[in-house]
Amino acid sequence: MTGKEFKEKILSPILWGNLLVMALVTVLLAIGVWIGLGKYTHHGEEIIVPSVEGRLIGDAEYTLEMEDLVAVVVDSTYDRSRPSGAVMVQLPKAGSKVKSGREIYLTINSRESPTVSLPDIADNCSLREAQDRLRQLGFRLGPVQYTSGDKDWVYGVRCQGRSVMAGQRVPTDAVITLIVGSGVVEDEEIFDYDDEEIEGEETPEPDEQPETFDYD
Repeated sequence: MTGKEFKEKILSPILWGNLLVMALVTVLLAIGVWIGLGKYTHHGEEIIVPSVEGRLIGDAEYTLEMEDLVAVVVDSTYDRSRPSGAVMVQLPKAGSKVKSGREIYLTINSRESPTVSLPDIADNCSLREAQDRLRQLGFRLGPVQYTSGDKDWVYGVRCQGRSVMAGQRVPTDAVITLIVGSGVVEDEEIFDYDDEEIEGEETPEPDEQPETFDYD
């Protein structure tokens, strides 16, 4: 190829037209991608997260939905002093700035109290030790019931009117009643044999004389 032919190709309008079209397409694609990413990521958009802690889950979901946010229950806990189904914790916290469509993770108060295996305390420990162990596990303790036996020794456990044994699972909000020795042991039954006949023996009449034998 001669220099003249090469120069004619370089200066060809067709070549420059194709290059111009390619550059224009590239720019349009870049602009489209930038706009699409902005919409997808909600670039520059901010929503203040409302406070839903303490609200019932239905109310919390509605409040978040009105702000174009999504409520997601991720965990539950139990607090007998709070209503069941109430939101205990939210993440992100109220006042945080997020983008629309963001998931707000909620921990709610369980509708059912957890159950815990009853420890081995019946006829195995004192009143004070049993109370400490039960409180550490979250049990509620009712008034102590006393029975005959060693003072402050635990002889049994009752829950909801029934005796429960070690290993049984008991709701932590149920009231536990400990059966404890009063320190008074009932006297054993004493029999008075003074006025009774002993079986197999006869009491001689007062006027009867015992039989005697004369060996002379």
